Order: sequence, then C-alpha cells, then structure tokens
Amino acid sequence: MCKIITHMNWRQIVLCLCLLATATSTWADDAENTEATIPFFNLKGDPSTISNQHILEFWGYHAAESGDTTSNTLKLRYYQPLQYDQWRGTMRIDTSYVDAYGPLVTNQNPGHYSAGNTMLTLWGNHPGFLSSWDATLGGRVIFPFGNNSQWAVGPQVGMVFLPTSKGALPLSDFSPLARYMYGFYAKNQNLANAVNQQALARRLELYPTLGFNLAPDTQLRLWDENGLVYNSAGGGWFVPIDGMVTHRLNKHFLIAVGASKQVVQTYQQYNWQYYGKLSFNF
Repeated sequence: MCKIITHMNWRQIVLCLCLLATATSTWADDAENTEATIPFFNLKGDPSTISNQHILEFWGYHAAESGDTTSNTLKLRYYQPLQYDQWRGTMRIDTSYVDAYGPLVTNQNPGHYSAGNTMLTLWGNHPGFLSSWDATLGGRVIFPFGNNSQWAVGPQVGMVFLPTSKGALPLSDFSPLARYMYGFYAKNQNLANAVNQQALARRLELYPTLGFNLAPDTQLRLWDENGLVYNSAGGGWFVPIDGMVTHRLNKHFLIAVGASKQVVQTYQQYNWQYYGKLSFNF
C-alpha cells in the first residue's frame, strides 16, 4: 500500500478519494436495505455519528522535534452541532499558541507563547445521500495566521463502525478517517518571501482510529489525535504509535492523557509527543 501511494501525486490521490465516494454511492443506491459492515470483525456502520452536544476542549502538548527543538502548545478546540433540514453536521474550530525553543529557533524567548495554527473543520451527512454507507463527508481549512504562512484546504471522509456483539477484545469503535490537505500562498505572498517559509502542504492524512473500553467510563484510543501522514509533494511517510486514555468524570467533564512516538519518519513531523486535555460538553 505504501509503495503504491508513494508514486501518486496529489491529483491522483484526490481523484481516488472521489472515485471511492462515487462507487460507494452507486453501491448504496443498489442496496438501500443494507448497511455498511465489516463481517470478519463483527462491526456495523453507525448512522448516528453526529453529536448534538456543544464541546469545549483545552489541550496541552509537549513535543520533541528535529534538531533538538522542543515545543509547547496550548490549544483551544470547540465543536458546534449544525443542522439544516435533514442534514446534520459538526463544525470544529481549533486555535493555538506555541512556545518553541532550541538551537535552530530564531528569536526564541522560552516561556513566551506566540499564535499558532487556526483551522476550521466541517463534516456531516444526509439520510438521503450514501444512506447505506453511514459515512460523513466534509473538509478542513487552515488559515494563514500566526506561525502559519499559507492557506491549506482539503476534503475528508470518515466512518464509524461499532461491534455487533461482544468479542474477545473490548472494542468500542473503529472510526477511520482520510483527509487530503493542499496548501497555497495568499495572493500578496511574493516568491522572495516564500523562500524562507515552510513548504506548501501536500499531504494525505489517515486516521485508523480504534477505541477500547478499559472500564465503564474509561477508554484507550489509538490514532485518535495523531494519525499517519504521507507527503505527496516530495514523498515520505510519517507513521506514529499514538495512544490516549480518556476518563469521563461525569456527564459534563472528561479528561485525557496521551503520547505519540514516530516509528517511520521519512517525512519529518516530530520525534515524540505527549499531551492531555480537559473536555467540557453541554
């Protein structure tokens, strides 16, 4: 699989995602009474993946990057439920402040945070579209704010599968998601200024998210916060081992701690990272 994708450019990747959605739509029209399933693992697609709750989250990250560079990130994340007629969806807004320090960081001031990435993600589904697939379709926009000098946009598709019966493993869900991000500079960004900026985003993001029930209010979630990344511009993969333990304190509050360590890094992201969050839903 990795070898096949390595020889694909961003246009081919997006085309494959579109063909997958079209083929699945045709399959859904021919099988209105069926539902998306993974029989071997006794998993069944969940059509009610869209939450109707408002969620506000406070995140903290500490990461070791290349060249002995270390960064601390504070992030605010908000989920807003949306509905129009029969369409139901979710809008997510992320904004962050970053403190990076190390021998390769210029004008560093440890303990001083500067604006980081700001992005908006939207996804949803309609009962009359891909009804048998139980998928959500959407997209993401990353704004050229803070330490980010470029726009980036991209489509995404996701699903949620739930176990139909209790198995040997306490699996709570399998929630794969794929997203392709395409970056570009603003019109007023000239080539001379662009030379010193980060490379334009051309990446495929894959999240093979797995959830396991450790206790009634506690879960282990793998590849939920950090997924696999393929750089379609210059080639190379970033593959981490990512795990997060979540615990619900009550119906309104949830806490989580997690860690991520790269195992394949032909596309540079970070060496390791640990993080935590406090989530409030209402």
